[in-house]
Amino acid sequence: MELDQKVIFVESVFAQLVDDEMVLLDMESENYFGLDEVGTSIWNAMQENETLEEVFSVLLEQYDVGEEMLKNDLLNFVTKLVDNGLAKVVQQ
Repeated sequence: MELDQKVIFVESVFAQLVDDEMVLLDMESENYFGLDEVGTSIWNAMQENETLEEVFSVLLEQYDVGEEMLKNDLLNFVTKLVDNGLAKVVQQ
Protein backbone atom coordinates (compact mmCIF):
# COMPACT_ATOMS: atom_id res chain seq x y z
CA MET A 1 0.00 0.00 0.00
CA GLU A 2 1.31 3.42 -0.96
CA LEU A 3 0.29 7.00 -0.24
CA ASP A 4 -0.61 7.65 -3.88
CA GLN A 5 -3.58 5.29 -3.55
CA LYS A 6 -7.19 6.05 -2.69
CA VAL A 7 -9.41 4.43 -0.08
CA ILE A 8 -12.90 3.44 -1.20
CA PHE A 9 -15.37 2.68 1.57
CA VAL A 10 -17.63 -0.33 1.16
CA GLU A 11 -21.26 0.67 0.57
CA SER A 12 -22.50 -1.57 3.38
CA VAL A 13 -20.60 0.48 6.01
CA PHE A 14 -22.44 3.20 7.86
CA ALA A 15 -20.64 5.73 10.05
CA GLN A 16 -22.10 7.81 12.86
CA LEU A 17 -20.38 10.31 15.12
CA VAL A 18 -21.14 9.62 18.79
CA ASP A 19 -19.56 11.82 21.47
CA ASP A 20 -16.62 12.88 19.26
CA GLU A 21 -15.87 9.29 18.23
CA MET A 22 -16.91 7.47 15.08
CA VAL A 23 -18.92 4.27 15.27
CA LEU A 24 -18.91 2.11 12.13
CA LEU A 25 -21.51 -0.54 11.34
CA ASP A 26 -20.91 -3.09 8.62
CA MET A 27 -24.43 -4.04 7.56
CA GLU A 28 -23.24 -7.24 5.86
CA SER A 29 -21.43 -8.73 8.85
CA GLU A 30 -23.45 -6.77 11.43
CA ASN A 31 -20.19 -5.91 13.20
CA TYR A 32 -19.65 -2.60 14.99
CA PHE A 33 -16.31 -0.85 15.09
CA GLY A 34 -15.41 2.09 17.32
CA LEU A 35 -12.82 4.65 16.35
CA ASP A 36 -11.04 6.76 18.95
CA GLU A 37 -10.33 10.46 18.43
CA VAL A 38 -7.34 9.87 16.15
CA GLY A 39 -9.13 7.16 14.18
CA THR A 40 -12.06 9.53 13.75
CA SER A 41 -9.71 12.24 12.44
CA ILE A 42 -8.23 9.80 9.94
CA TRP A 43 -11.71 8.62 8.87
CA ASN A 44 -12.88 12.20 8.35
CA ALA A 45 -9.74 13.13 6.41
CA MET A 46 -10.23 10.12 4.14
CA GLN A 47 -13.81 11.23 3.47
CA GLU A 48 -12.64 14.69 2.39
CA ASN A 49 -9.49 13.89 0.37
CA GLU A 50 -8.72 11.93 -2.77
CA THR A 51 -5.47 10.15 -1.95
CA LEU A 52 -3.74 8.88 1.15
CA GLU A 53 -1.02 11.45 0.40
CA GLU A 54 -3.59 14.22 0.87
CA VAL A 55 -4.86 12.55 4.05
CA PHE A 56 -1.26 12.31 5.28
CA SER A 57 -0.72 16.04 4.66
CA VAL A 58 -3.90 17.00 6.53
CA LEU A 59 -2.98 14.82 9.51
CA LEU A 60 0.61 16.08 9.54
CA GLU A 61 -0.72 19.61 10.01
CA GLN A 62 -3.20 18.46 12.66
CA TYR A 63 -0.86 16.40 14.87
CA ASP A 64 2.61 17.01 16.28
CA VAL A 65 4.13 13.72 15.13
CA GLY A 66 7.06 12.57 13.02
CA GLU A 67 6.38 11.89 9.36
CA GLU A 68 7.50 8.26 9.45
CA MET A 69 5.39 7.46 12.52
CA LEU A 70 2.34 9.13 10.97
CA LYS A 71 2.81 7.27 7.70
CA ASN A 72 3.07 3.94 9.53
CA ASP A 73 0.02 4.69 11.67
CA LEU A 74 -2.03 5.79 8.65
CA LEU A 75 -1.12 2.73 6.61
CA ASN A 76 -1.79 0.42 9.59
CA PHE A 77 -5.20 2.04 10.08
CA VAL A 78 -6.11 1.57 6.42
CA THR A 79 -4.85 -2.03 6.50
CA LYS A 80 -7.19 -2.75 9.43
CA LEU A 81 -10.12 -1.22 7.52
CA VAL A 82 -9.33 -3.39 4.50
CA ASP A 83 -8.76 -6.53 6.60
CA ASN A 84 -12.17 -6.05 8.24
CA GLY A 85 -13.89 -5.57 4.88
CA LEU A 86 -14.75 -1.91 5.51
CA ALA A 87 -12.72 -0.43 2.68
CA LYS A 88 -10.75 -1.15 -0.47
CA VAL A 89 -7.58 0.53 -1.70
CA VAL A 90 -7.30 1.42 -5.37
CA GLN A 91 -4.67 3.07 -7.53
CA GLN A 92 -5.43 6.73 -8.17
